[in-house]
Amino acid sequence: MHKRVMDPVPQDAPSEDLMIAVEQLVRYVRHSATAGGLSTAASSALGRLGREGPQRLTELARAENVSQPNMTQLVTRLERAGLVRRTADHTDGRGVLVEATDTGLEVFRQRRAERARALQEVVEELSGPEQSAVGIALPALARAIQNHRTRS
Repeated sequence: MHKRVMDPVPQDAPSEDLMIAVEQLVRYVRHSATAGGLSTAASSALGRLGREGPQRLTELARAENVSQPNMTQLVTRLERAGLVRRTADHTDGRGVLVEATDTGLEVFRQRRAERARALQEVVEELSGPEQSAVGIALPALARAIQNHRTRS
């Protein structure tokens, strides 16, 4: 007699659904930002400089998970566009910092505002309880990510 093996119910279905939703949300919000006509990589690097302030090229490359040569090329393009500049690192005379210019900070603020508007428009389409849930869940996920990063 053959024993029938039943297909197991996938235990990760809710996390898969959540992952798909997060990917869609990120893609939607990311593509809503058009100020400055930046690539995703350029927008991310400029955003990091706007949020965190000047950084060494090596730190920026590590934080953005790209090679130093790729980050050097990206910073050169951003520099030519007047969005960042290289300055001396006063804590290390040999070091160079990359910082956002006033124009770069303005582009960063415009892109952030565009993304915020896009997110707000989507959230406003939800029911009141769903809006409340999003208002609780997204900040909680952000805290968990930050806590995970500090432990790693």
